[in-house]
Amino acid sequence: MRHKRLKRTVLLKRAFFVTFGAIIMGVALELFLVPNDLLDGGIVGISIILSYLSGLKLGLVIFILNIPFFYIGYKQIGKTFALTTLYGITIMSITTALLHPIHSFTEDLLLVTVFGGIILGFGVGLVIRFGGSLDGTEILAILLNKKLPFSVGEIIMFFNLIIFGSAGFVFGWNRAMYSVIAYFIAAKTIDVVIQGLDESKAAWIISDYVDDIGEAILARLGRGVTYLKGEGAFTGDEKKVIYCIITRLEEAKLKSIIEEFDENAFLAVGNISEVRGGRFKKKDIH
Repeated sequence: MRHKRLKRTVLLKRAFFVTFGAIIMGVALELFLVPNDLLDGGIVGISIILSYLSGLKLGLVIFILNIPFFYIGYKQIGKTFALTTLYGITIMSITTALLHPIHSFTEDLLLVTVFGGIILGFGVGLVIRFGGSLDGTEILAILLNKKLPFSVGEIIMFFNLIIFGSAGFVFGWNRAMYSVIAYFIAAKTIDVVIQGLDESKAAWIISDYVDDIGEAILARLGRGVTYLKGEGAFTGDEKKVIYCIITRLEEAKLKSIIEEFDENAFLAVGNISEVRGGRFKKKDIH
C-alpha cells in the first residue's frame, strides 16, 4: 500500500512539472521568439520554419514532426519516457495554439533573445529533469551515434548548423544570429535546471596530513569524509586518500583548508550530476 502511494505521488509530481515545463516552453515560443522571427534548434526550429512557410499552426507542426520520435523513444529508451514525451509535447502544442493570437511582450530583439532563451531553457530543463523530452533531435542523435563516428553533441550541433543556416535564408541573417544566441542561453539554462544551482562536486585529496585536513573539513564545512587506501605506483608507498562531496560554492573554502595544512597536497575535483543516499546532507557547524 505504501509503495502504491509513493508511486502515485511520484507520478503526480512528474505530471505536474512536465505540464508546467511544457507550458513554459510554449510561452517562450509564442510570446517571445516566434513573433519576432527567432527560433530554437532541433525539431522545434524546423517546425518554426515550416509553420512560417506553410501557414500551419506551430503546435500542429511540432506534434506531427515528433510522431516518429515517440515510437523510436518507446523502442530505444522505454515506455515511460515515450509517454512522458508524448504528454509534454501535447501540452506544449496546445499552449502554443492558445497563445498564438497574443502579441509578443516586446519587440526589442536583445530582450526577446535573452529572456526568451532563459524561459525556453527553464521549460525544457524541467521536462528533461522529470523524465521526458520536448524535441526528438536528441533521440535521433543517440541512434546515429551508434552508426557514425561522431558524438551525440557533434551530431546535434551539425543538425542545428543546418537549421540556423536555413533560418538565415528564411528570416534573414540578423534574426538567425540572434536565434543562435537564444539557443546557447537556453542550453545553459537547461544545464542549470537539470543540475541545480547547488551543483555537487567530488574531491579527492592526497596529502601527508590527511587526518588534519579531514577533521577540518568536518568541522568547518560540515561535510562527511571517507578515507580510502591508495598506493603510489612509483614509490610503492601506501597513501591515505580523502574522498568527499561538496557543493560548487564550497570549492574555494575546501582549497583554502587544504592549503592551510599542506600547500603541496594533491587535489582533484570533478563534477557530479546527482547525489543520493549516504550522509551528504550538511551537518550543523557550531
